[in-house]
Amino acid sequence: MPNRLVHETSPYLLQHAANPVDWYAWGEEALGKARRENKPIFLSIGYSACHWCHVMAHESFEDAETARLMNEFFVNIKVDREERPDLDSIYMSAVVAMTGQGGWPMSVFLTPKGEPFYGGTYFPPNPRYGMPAFREVLTALAKVWREERSEALRVSSQMAADLRKAIPLQSAQAPQFSPADLASAAQKLVATYDAQHGGWGEAPRFPAPMTIEFLLQQGQRGEIAALATATHLLKVMQRGGLMDLVGGGFHRYSTDNDWLVPHFEKMLYDNAQLASVYLHAYLLTGETSFRETCESVLDFLLREMTHPDGGFYSSLDADSEGEEGMFYVWAPNAIDQALPDPADRAFFRQVYPNLEHGNFEGKTILQKPLDLTALAAHLNLPLASLDECLADCHRQLFAARNQRVRPHTDDKILTAWNALALRVFAEAAAALDRADYLAAARKNADFLTSQLYPRDMLLRSWRAGQAHLPAYLEDYAALILALLALYPVDPNPRWFAWAERLTNEMRSEFTDPAGGFFDTRVTRAGEPELIVRPKDLQDNATPSGNALAVQCLLRLAQFTGETAMQSQAETVLGALQPSALKYPSAFSCWLQALDFAVGPVQQVAVIWPAGSAAPSEFLGPLAHAYRPRTIIATASYPLTVAFPALLAERTPLNGLPTVYICRGFICQLPLTRPEDLTAQLDEAPLTNPISSRLNAAT
Repeated sequence: MPNRLVHETSPYLLQHAANPVDWYAWGEEALGKARRENKPIFLSIGYSACHWCHVMAHESFEDAETARLMNEFFVNIKVDREERPDLDSIYMSAVVAMTGQGGWPMSVFLTPKGEPFYGGTYFPPNPRYGMPAFREVLTALAKVWREERSEALRVSSQMAADLRKAIPLQSAQAPQFSPADLASAAQKLVATYDAQHGGWGEAPRFPAPMTIEFLLQQGQRGEIAALATATHLLKVMQRGGLMDLVGGGFHRYSTDNDWLVPHFEKMLYDNAQLASVYLHAYLLTGETSFRETCESVLDFLLREMTHPDGGFYSSLDADSEGEEGMFYVWAPNAIDQALPDPADRAFFRQVYPNLEHGNFEGKTILQKPLDLTALAAHLNLPLASLDECLADCHRQLFAARNQRVRPHTDDKILTAWNALALRVFAEAAAALDRADYLAAARKNADFLTSQLYPRDMLLRSWRAGQAHLPAYLEDYAALILALLALYPVDPNPRWFAWAERLTNEMRSEFTDPAGGFFDTRVTRAGEPELIVRPKDLQDNATPSGNALAVQCLLRLAQFTGETAMQSQAETVLGALQPSALKYPSAFSCWLQALDFAVGPVQQVAVIWPAGSAAPSEFLGPLAHAYRPRTIIATASYPLTVAFPALLAERTPLNGLPTVYICRGFICQLPLTRPEDLTAQLDEAPLTNPISSRLNAAT
């Protein structure tokens, strides 16, 4: 008989709807029951694509005797961490504080007030690897609650107090930003980089797209070592293992230092961020393989992770047929069947020479040599021909692989993750002249601003026609940045209007008077209070909401001239700057904001007569180069709707499309000839200013 989770929309919660455990979703029904019955809460947090979450569910939550213990002694709550990052953040901090490590599934035991007194991650059904059996944990904690409750309450009260300790986000003095700070952070990242294998630290190794983006920004400033580090890691990751060479897209992380054996789940947020850095690296270096990788990722998202209405799904599972990675690895006979032509098989074994014995549990994860040039020379083939032959073999393997049982798709649509994808689809549409990417970006923006904003507020999650849960700071900030990226690519003033509207709401609902932003909005009537209002500052697999919010304010201030917005962003950034410079890999999104704050920022206003098409002769070259400190405002003239202050008093000269390039709202001579655009964009000093700085009130 199904439990209460059968009424939820989260695929992760629905996976547990048939458990004999009397599961509740997080909410007043469960919390009220715990208070009334004075029972402790067992809180289990995971996500749909999590391998060990599935393992614990099968071993323990599907077991009748384990479920009996859980139901008798605890109120059991199941949470999808992707829908509720606030709960995940609070209780992960508690688990790490108690045990020194975290992970999923997360298993936390709470008082009826929601304060944690014991926690861990995966517990096995029988004692092993130094871990107690889950039934033993349940029995012991039930006894503690019955016989030593005062101690449990003391521990939980102290833990809650520690979690509530505020992190000050007010600068002691006026913030100072300089290029030397950027260079210092980049040098630390270069110095700690593993130049042999690629990456930072020991395995498991994560792809670090935010760090790569910061290094690319410094490469654009002329820091050769930063650019070399970023491009080396990009080449290492795209050779396979972490990247799915057959179907496109990246897996979650590498379990080894050689980037060969991944954790096989595919997450939307990873693929969106990685597509972005490969796109920017292509624009910066001209390296064709970076463009191919970007397009491979985006084509994968369109093909396998897109809802018909335009939203992007959250993830693909690591497991299929009960085994992690089964969908992606190759036995020798499977490759022979997929490549019926003996010449193709012989060629494929030249590229992947260890297929007979495998490189992973007797099977093969495809990983190309880092440089195929030597192999092309050995085979007496032009490199382009080798690439074409290899692509044809991969297409044949893709067709064969599609006959296998596919991993489960978590088809919920999350605002922040979709916004990361929207941003790169918009940028890639213009940079790579891909009309299909632009269509996907428009459709996604329409979906997010309608289905995820059904009434008076932005929501977090959508599935099967239902949107729910108030949006978090990261949802607002990521969507604002995405809409600002779409606005010059699809010159529609409503995208900028939406960005302004969401920014006003973000500042109103999330600003902490003590500095920075809370991750959650003001609690509304009927919503359970959390034991602490979280404010995550460090970047994780996705950017810190605070770092994204600072980027939003810095960028929007360049459109509007609003000094209060600029000042708020700089104050928060100044407070985090010491941490970002000391720990650059943990605060890379903050360093991207610092790069923008250091500047100089170029403001580009493009305006053209009403009735004519947007001038591709200007917008195209603007998109075909990597300029991370350039913002672009567009409109047709006369201006009939709300528009950025940057466009005020700008008119088309002689009825022609016209470009104004400005810094600090002080502009150079307007351009009407496309051939003059690049030279003026790259010109360092301003010459012949024709307009004064806009008044801050505009």
